[in-house]
Amino acid sequence: MHHSAETQVCTGATGTTGDREDAAVAFTVMVIDDSKTIRRTAETLLRNEGFDVVTAMDGFEALSKVADYQPDLIFLDIMMPRLDGYQTCALIKHHRVFKHIPVIMLSSKDGLFDRARGRVVGSDHYLTKPFTREELLAAIEQHGTKAASEVGV
Repeated sequence: MHHSAETQVCTGATGTTGDREDAAVAFTVMVIDDSKTIRRTAETLLRNEGFDVVTAMDGFEALSKVADYQPDLIFLDIMMPRLDGYQTCALIKHHRVFKHIPVIMLSSKDGLFDRARGRVVGSDHYLTKPFTREELLAAIEQHGTKAASEVGV
C-alpha cells in the first residue's frame, strides 16, 4: 500500500480536501503584544481562519508559553515592557529546540533600522501595525510552510 508523505503527516487520513487535512494537524500561532486590542484582534482573525491561537502580553510570559505550547509561528511586538521583542526573538532563536519557529516582528514604525535590527536577532518577517487579515495570513502562508518542512512535518 502506497502512502504519500502528505497522507502520513495527516495521521493516516486519506481525504483529499486541504481544509480537513489542515484541521487534522492543528497549526498553532502565538501572538505576543502588550496591547490587549492587538492581541484580541489577531486572535479573532486567526481563530476565524481555523488556527489555534496562544497569546502573551510580554516577552517573559511568551517564553514560558513557547515552551508549553511550542507554536508553529510567532507574531511578536517590538515595543514591550520588561523584555522587548528584539530580546525575546533573540532568546527564541538561540534556543536549540525553538530556533526553527518563524518569528514575525510587529511594529507601529515602518523603519529601515527596525527591520534591520529584527533581521539581526533572527526574525523571519516584519509587519507594520495596524496589519490586515490578508497580511497576517500571507505571513503564515509564507513562513508557516517553511517551518513545517524544516522540522520534517
